[in-house]
Amino acid sequence: MAGTKDWLEILNYFQLDGKIVSVKPYGNGHINDTFLVVLKEHETDAMKKEGVQPAEKRYILQRMNDSIFRNPRELMENVIHVTSFLRRKIEEQGGDPERETLNIILTLDGGSFAADQNGDNWRVYRFIDDAISYDQVEKPDDFYQSALAFGHFQQMLADFPAETLHETIPDFHHTPKRLEAFKKAVAEDVCGRAAGVQEEIRFILDREADTHVLQDMLERGELPLRVTHNDTKLNNVMIDNATGKGLCVVDLDTVMPGLSLHDYGDSIRFGASTAAEDEPDLSKVSCDMALFEIYTKGFIEGCAGSLTEAEIRMMPMGAKLMTLECGMRFLMDYLQGDVYFKIHREGQNLDRCRTQLKLVKDMEEKWAQMEAITQKYGVV
Repeated sequence: MAGTKDWLEILNYFQLDGKIVSVKPYGNGHINDTFLVVLKEHETDAMKKEGVQPAEKRYILQRMNDSIFRNPRELMENVIHVTSFLRRKIEEQGGDPERETLNIILTLDGGSFAADQNGDNWRVYRFIDDAISYDQVEKPDDFYQSALAFGHFQQMLADFPAETLHETIPDFHHTPKRLEAFKKAVAEDVCGRAAGVQEEIRFILDREADTHVLQDMLERGELPLRVTHNDTKLNNVMIDNATGKGLCVVDLDTVMPGLSLHDYGDSIRFGASTAAEDEPDLSKVSCDMALFEIYTKGFIEGCAGSLTEAEIRMMPMGAKLMTLECGMRFLMDYLQGDVYFKIHREGQNLDRCRTQLKLVKDMEEKWAQMEAITQKYGVV
C-alpha cells in the first residue's frame, strides 16, 4: 500500500481540509480499489481557546478500474448528473441528501476525479456514517429493505432523461447481442471445452426466443427506457443502523440507460437463490418463492406507482432473462478460458453457469406462482 507521502499527494488533488489520520483498504469489491480515509480537521485558535477537539471526518477514496471502465470522464458525468438530480428530489421530499445519496468531493479545479502521476484515476466520496451494507441476506427484512431502496431509486429517477446518460458498458444487457457473442464463443471453442458442456449449450440455445422478448418490447415502445443501476446486489444498499431501513443506493459506476426489469431481475437472480452462486451441488439450488415475494412486494412499493402495467406484468420474465443471461456469460467465459470473471478454483465459472441454468429451470416450473405474486402487488 502507498505510504503517507503518496496518500497526501493523491488527497491533495481534492477539496479536502485536514490532517491524514489513516488510510486503510475498505470493503471487498472486485472492481475498484477502495480505501477508507480518516482526516482530522485543523485546530484553530478559537477551538484551542474554547477547548474544542478537532473533529474527525471519514471519506471513501477509490482508484477506478480502467480496464473495465475505459472512459472515466463519461462514467463520472453519469454519476454527477444522477446524484445531483437525486439531491434535489431528496430535498423536495424532506430527506437528508448528505446520507441518502452519494456525495462527491470535487477536485481543486472543480472536476469529479483526478489522475495521478501514474495515470491512475481517483475519486472521493463522503463516507456515509451510521449505516451498514450486507453481502448476503441475513434476514428477510434486509432483502425487503434493499427492494424498497432500489424501487425508490427508480421512482426518484422516473422523470430523469435516461437517454442523456452514457453507456459505461455498451450493450450491457442487450441479451440478443450477448447470445450472438455466446454462439461465436461456442463455434470458436478456443480452449476445447465445448464438447463437455453440450447440455448447457443446448439449454441456452433452446431459449433463444426468450432472449429477444424484453429488447423487442423496448424497441416497440412497450417498455420505457429508464435510468438503471445494473448491479442491484444487496451490498449496494446502505442500511441505517438506527432504523434498519434502506438508506442509500451506492456504487453508481454502471448507472446508464436500461430497463427497470434488468435491475429487478438481477436482484431476484442473486438474492432469491437458495444457494451460493458457485454451488456445485445443484440439488441445493432453487428460486425461493418467499424471498421472491418479499423482493417483489418491496420493489413495487418502492417504485410507488412509477412502473407501467407492462413492466409489472413482465417482472417474471425479467427475473428469468437476467438469470439466463448471467448463466450464458459464465459459460461463455468458461469456454474462452476464464478471462473475464475471476476464478479461485478450476471449473468455478462452469459451476456458476450451472446454478444459473438450474434457477432458470426452477423459475419455469414456478412460473404460475411468480405471475400470481406480481399480480398480487401490482395492478395488471
